Amino acid sequence: MSTASIAPPRIGGDPELLLAALDPEQRAVATALHGPVAVIAGAGTGKTRAITHRIAYGVAVGAYSPTAVLAVTFTTRAAGEMRGRLQQLGARGVQARTFHSAALRQAQYFWPKAYGGELPSVLDNRMSLVAEAAGRLRVRVDTARLRDLLGEISWAKVSNTTPEDYARVAAPLDRTVSGIDPETVARIFTGYEELKRQRGRIDFEDILLCTAALLAEHDDIRDQVQRTYRHLVVDEYQDVSPLQHRLLELWRGNRSELCVVGDPAQTIHSFAGARADFLTGFARRHPNATVVRLVRDYRSTPQVVGAANAVMRAGRGPTAGGGIDAVELQAQRPPGPEPLLQESQNEADEAAEIADWLAGLAARGVDYREMAVLFRINAQSPVMEQALAERNIPYLVRGGERFYERAEVRQALHALRTQARAITELDGDRPADAVAEVQATLGALGWTEQPPSGAGAVRERWESLAALVAVAEDLAAASAEPIGLPVVVEELERRAQAQHVPSAQGVTVSTLHSAKGLEWDAVALFGIQEGSLPFVLATRPDEVAEERRLLYVGLTRAREHLHVSWSRTRGGGQATRKPSRFLDPLLPAHYRGGAAPSAAGDQRQRRKGTVLAAHCRTCGHALHDAAERKLGRHADCPATYDERTLTLLKEWRKQTSAEEKVPAFCVFTDATLIAIAEARPTSDAALLKIPGLGQAKLGKYGDQVLAILAAET
Repeated sequence: MSTASIAPPRIGGDPELLLAALDPEQRAVATALHGPVAVIAGAGTGKTRAITHRIAYGVAVGAYSPTAVLAVTFTTRAAGEMRGRLQQLGARGVQARTFHSAALRQAQYFWPKAYGGELPSVLDNRMSLVAEAAGRLRVRVDTARLRDLLGEISWAKVSNTTPEDYARVAAPLDRTVSGIDPETVARIFTGYEELKRQRGRIDFEDILLCTAALLAEHDDIRDQVQRTYRHLVVDEYQDVSPLQHRLLELWRGNRSELCVVGDPAQTIHSFAGARADFLTGFARRHPNATVVRLVRDYRSTPQVVGAANAVMRAGRGPTAGGGIDAVELQAQRPPGPEPLLQESQNEADEAAEIADWLAGLAARGVDYREMAVLFRINAQSPVMEQALAERNIPYLVRGGERFYERAEVRQALHALRTQARAITELDGDRPADAVAEVQATLGALGWTEQPPSGAGAVRERWESLAALVAVAEDLAAASAEPIGLPVVVEELERRAQAQHVPSAQGVTVSTLHSAKGLEWDAVALFGIQEGSLPFVLATRPDEVAEERRLLYVGLTRAREHLHVSWSRTRGGGQATRKPSRFLDPLLPAHYRGGAAPSAAGDQRQRRKGTVLAAHCRTCGHALHDAAERKLGRHADCPATYDERTLTLLKEWRKQTSAEEKVPAFCVFTDATLIAIAEARPTSDAALLKIPGLGQAKLGKYGDQVLAILAAET
């Protein structure tokens, strides 16, 4: 049956209504129904909205049969979101899957026909086989080295590099694995593949390899797949590997019905085999392609967008050969606060200042679950966790991907289902108290009202259970009537089906790589100094360029509040660190290139929170930490303030914090109060010069502070 004979679903009574809420560029995507099409979608520009409306509009006008469309992306969360949106738009029957899910489904179906037996099962624990292969070669490995080896094997496979070719391919690329030479890595790779064959297993990458081989070697199966899926949509196309691109070509055949969506500025997975040139070179490979650029950023304020654009603009060069370059974002939201740029003496001070900033936002009504602290590598996490824990700020250490596959989540959902059935069978009419039921059920599995101290597996288990409790609390709060446990279980089942991951009440603490695709109201970027970003091992120009893109991804996670910080030392040693070179477009001149900060920063930078004082105004020597720099002198140098004035300011702060029900430091820190008492400002302009006091606090507390000072004159 031809697509023209398919009766389109009546979505809203008129297919054109699907286009009504789209901006001009999104509408251009939605109406470009026939390929090839490339959508260059900047961060926050509504790419998922554009491509789901394209599919739904194509179905509504009869251009597509829903079952003839295959949309692929990289994460179960993104695939679940796409399925949910398509269902809401009336485009039921469209396949929205990850690359691996789509490939596995095809391989499992066709493998018996092609090879006379079931597809081998997928390994649960690849690391143990890598360890065994290394052990047979007498190569000593620890957990960190095993992870590196496993990552390198994965890179080789998605790059279509065999064990026999690995050493030849890896050497020119300077691929290194924890000090193991390429020839030894190749031998471990060979041993790992042999162990899998002996045990009749395949790994995650083999899913794609097996499917690609199946389609390449069997014309009848390839033809059947190509007849089934006549329209392909590929999300996050900048992250496609050579193996995934090969599979896409086998799915597509000689047809032009291909729509790809991506952002060259968000290419941050080259180390894992991603090749952005598949996206940037799309127009060269498809000269008749329609290219649409989504540039309107609906996520972030103009201040955040301006910072992100400035960072990328500074690293942008000419695109060779007519390739597709990244877009410059155009902010659509109302103005917000300026990004806060902060230098600290050491990592502990930096983490403490971020934690205080987050606590201040919470006191002003920002939800902790709408905050995140992002950093380059996992080793930066502990000091940040400690600062949050010391202030009793709830936090979550890992991201939400594959949430519903965690052992504790599966166990919790099973327990909740069992309890819900028991409630229904025993007393379906008893008063509902869903939150209490969830808390009691999960309490037996380890949930407590207060998080456990420290990090590790116990903390991670608690975070998972706390996220489920939060779902019950949100449902109960949103309902006008009491709800029972079965309602919560039904909602959790729906979210699991769509891979809609719940968020517990806590600040997300994550690497920059893991934060891609996510967003928060407030984001703090921690440790943005040379050696961390760009990372010390990034030496080639392409590697440094990718590190810049990683910072761009971090900046564009923030909707409104943005805090970017770095420290001059890791501990208490001599100050040798410099702010990241990528921050140069955002910093005053005296910071660029790591020069010692000058006290002569302009007032705008003062209000943005950059460090103002480098030397003590009493003795002239260098200051050591954030408190001293705010104060403008060493803590043990003679003070110039009047004790009574400081006492009155502290009494006022105590009363104000009690009235507002916030910690005292959220009003003003001790260092800020001392600086006020010493400077004795007599006007708004003079008060603004005090470190730690910006326009918001001036408007809120300025008149009261000036009145106290005037009374003591």
